Amino acid sequence: MTKFNDLGLSAPVLKALGEHGYETPTPIQAQAIPSVLAGRDLMGIAQTGTGKTAAFALPIIEQLIKHPRQPVRRGARVLVLSPTRELATQIAESFRAYSAHLKLSVAIVFGGVAAGPQVRKLANGVDILVATPGRLLDHVDGKMLRLDQVEHFVLDEADQMLDLGFIHAIRRIVPMLPHRRQTLFFSATMPKAIKDLADTMLNDPAMVAVTPVAKTADRVEQSVIFVEQSGKRTVLTEILKSPDLGRALVFTRTKHGADKVVRQLEQDGVIAAAIHGNKSQPQRERALGAFRTGHIKVLVATDIAARGIDVDGVTHVVNHDIPNVPESYVHRIGRTARAGAAGLAVSLVANDERAYLRDIERLIKQSIPATDRRSDAGKAEPEGAGAASQKSGNRGRQGQRPQEHRHGGGRGGERRQGEGRHGGGQRQDGEQRRAHSGDQRRSQDGRRADQPRGAGNGELKNAGFMQKPRRGKPGGNRPRAGGGDRRQAERG
Repeated sequence: MTKFNDLGLSAPVLKALGEHGYETPTPIQAQAIPSVLAGRDLMGIAQTGTGKTAAFALPIIEQLIKHPRQPVRRGARVLVLSPTRELATQIAESFRAYSAHLKLSVAIVFGGVAAGPQVRKLANGVDILVATPGRLLDHVDGKMLRLDQVEHFVLDEADQMLDLGFIHAIRRIVPMLPHRRQTLFFSATMPKAIKDLADTMLNDPAMVAVTPVAKTADRVEQSVIFVEQSGKRTVLTEILKSPDLGRALVFTRTKHGADKVVRQLEQDGVIAAAIHGNKSQPQRERALGAFRTGHIKVLVATDIAARGIDVDGVTHVVNHDIPNVPESYVHRIGRTARAGAAGLAVSLVANDERAYLRDIERLIKQSIPATDRRSDAGKAEPEGAGAASQKSGNRGRQGQRPQEHRHGGGRGGERRQGEGRHGGGQRQDGEQRRAHSGDQRRSQDGRRADQPRGAGNGELKNAGFMQKPRRGKPGGNRPRAGGGDRRQAERG
C-alpha cells in the first residue's frame, strides 16, 4: 500500500501530515500527486470527501519550496479559485496546516467582509492566494492585485466554477495569468460539456478519475419518499426527530425556501439554522460553528452555499427539494458517509419533481428505493401536476419540469443551481442577479430593506447560546478604485 513517504514529499511536509494523523494517501492523492510534482496540468475527478484538496495542495507546496523565490508586491505565486467562502476558507486552512513547518504565506480573499485587511495582506505579495472570483476581480480592478506572476492555477469544484454562472469571471481571469503556468482542475462531478470547456484551458493534462462522475458514495443508504409539497413538513420533522440522528444537512432549491424550512422546523420543535447567499459572513460562520460543535444538529443549505461544508459526523442528508441538476445530487449525498462511516440520504419527491428523479437515476445508473406517503388525491393526480401538492393556485403544469412556469426568461426551470425566484442574469460568483432591486432589495444579512432584523431570516434567534449580530451596517469597506465594488458580498 502506498504511503505518503513513497510520494517524494519533503520532511517538513511529512512532519505536518504526521501531526494530523495522515499516513496513507487516498486514491485521488496517490494518483494526482506524482503528476502534479512532474509539472503537468491535471484534471482530477473524485467524489466529495476523498481528499481533493491535499491532492493539489501537497505537490504545490513541494514545488514552492523546491523553487524558492520572493513573491512580487501585490502578487501571488499560487492562485486557487473557489466558488464559495466556506470552501475557500477550508482550502486556505489546509494549505496552512500542510505548510506549518515552512515559511509560506497564505492569504484568503472573498466578499462579505472588509476589504482593508485583505489589501494589507496582499501588499507585500503572498505565496498562496485562495479566492472567490468576485472579490478577486474587485482587487484586480482596484490595482491592489496582479496575476501576471502566478505559477500554479487551481480551480476547485471546477464543474461549478466553469458552469454558466462562472464562465464570464473565469474568462476574465485566465488571460491575466502567465501563459507558462501549471493549471489544475479538481471536482466532485464533471459533466461532459464542462469537461470539454475545461480541456480548452488545460495543456496536455493528466486525467485522474478515481470515481466515475455518476458514482455515489458507496456507504450512503439512499431512499425516496413520494409526498405532496404540503406534506413535506411533516415527513421532514419525523426524519429529524429520529433518535439515531447525529447531524443532518437539509437541502432546498432556493434561499427563501431554506429560511422557510428553518421557521417551520423551529415551530415543530427542531432547532436549525440556514446557510445561503443572503446570509452575511458572520451569520454563516456562526451557523457553521454551531453545527460543527453540535449545538445544533440540523443545517439547512442551498447547493452553492454547501460547497465547502466539511463537517464530520453528518449522519443524514435530506433533499427537501430534489435538485434540478442531476450531478448536484451526487455532491449533496456525499456530505455524509465520510471517512468510512455510513450515512443516510433521503429525498422528498413531489409529483411535479418526478422528472428530476428520473434524471438522477439515469445519471447514477440505479433505481432508488421508494416509499409512498402521498394522500389518495396525490396518488390520483398525473405526474407533473401539482393540484394536491401545491397551495394558493401555485400548481405545476402537466408534463412540465418543476417550477419552469415560475421563472422569467427562456431557460426557466433549467436554471443551473438557481437560488432565488427572479429571472435576471446569473452573478459571476454563482448567484442569480436580481432583475429588479427597488422594494425587493435585501441587506447583506438577507433581510428585506423594510424588514426588521431577525424577522424570519433563518438565523439562530431561538438558541440561547448564540449572540445576536450587532446592529449597524454589516461588512466593511470595499475596494473603490475603478468605480468601486461592482459586486455585493460574495454569494454562495
